[in-house]
Amino acid sequence: MARIEYKYNPKSLRYEKIRKNSKYWVRRGTMFSLSGVLFGAVIYLLAYLFFPSLKERHLIIENTQLKNQYEVMNQRLNLALRVQIDIQERDDNIYRTVYGAEAVPENLRESGIGGANRYDIYEGYENSELVISTVKKLDGLSKSLIVQSKSFDEVLKLAKNKSKMMASIPAVQPVRNKNLTRMASGYGTRVDPILKIKRMHYGVDFTAPIGTEVHATGNGKIRLVRTSRSGYGKHIIIDHGYGYQTIYAHLVRFNVKKGQKIKRGDVIGYVGNTGRSTGPHLHYEVKKRGRHVNPSYFFHNDLNEEEYQQMMEVSARDTKSFD
Repeated sequence: MARIEYKYNPKSLRYEKIRKNSKYWVRRGTMFSLSGVLFGAVIYLLAYLFFPSLKERHLIIENTQLKNQYEVMNQRLNLALRVQIDIQERDDNIYRTVYGAEAVPENLRESGIGGANRYDIYEGYENSELVISTVKKLDGLSKSLIVQSKSFDEVLKLAKNKSKMMASIPAVQPVRNKNLTRMASGYGTRVDPILKIKRMHYGVDFTAPIGTEVHATGNGKIRLVRTSRSGYGKHIIIDHGYGYQTIYAHLVRFNVKKGQKIKRGDVIGYVGNTGRSTGPHLHYEVKKRGRHVNPSYFFHNDLNEEEYQQMMEVSARDTKSFD
């Protein structure tokens, strides 16, 4: 039996029976439908605001993966930039030095890529800083590679035209000893073994038994053969031409005479302990146009990559010199 409903009539002050005709059911259906739609809209809005959809969850996972990939890319870029810096240093201090070319100007290597608003298109996103940082590193690496490529082109031209110069430049170790731990002291500020204070050490010291052969490091002419009770002791100076000279100090005896022409690898003397020395060793210096340069930069002909790196580490240690 259908339930009878009443509503209060304020005019007659009586409860009157509701007639459930077609209009009534249409109105009731409309109200119910609107209530359902409103309720559904509220639920959908809450779900949209607080609960990600399947597609959104997929995008979140994808963004997380992309962020991780950018971070890995940044790590690899940092490694590539370190390698590039090492290449630049070797280019300036070894290759270009060897061929007598000036180092690439620092402002040219460090100049940026134009465009003040170059990175605006990457702004306004959640990971904008990470993306911009990565793009800047890529731009910097690309620019430095272009500069380095042009520098190597120049070095190649110098190499093709300077075979005689290459034979003259000091490019090997004066003591044939591949065990680089025997390099006792390198170029730089070192503790003086006698004065016990730090002083500039302008060469490298090779410890070796007295009588070990000492070899000329490049073609040239013997400029000086001298014996002294102090300082270098018995020492030899070779003029290689092209602005280069080498000094071999604390020898026990000589194997050349002043004015003699020699070739790279010739035995010019023997390791000793003469002059201002605290133990048997060879003190070796390189000068370019009258100024001292680090001899370690010139040992590349004798060493592979691993040996060269080991030699540079030993050379850089802050140890006592032998003279």
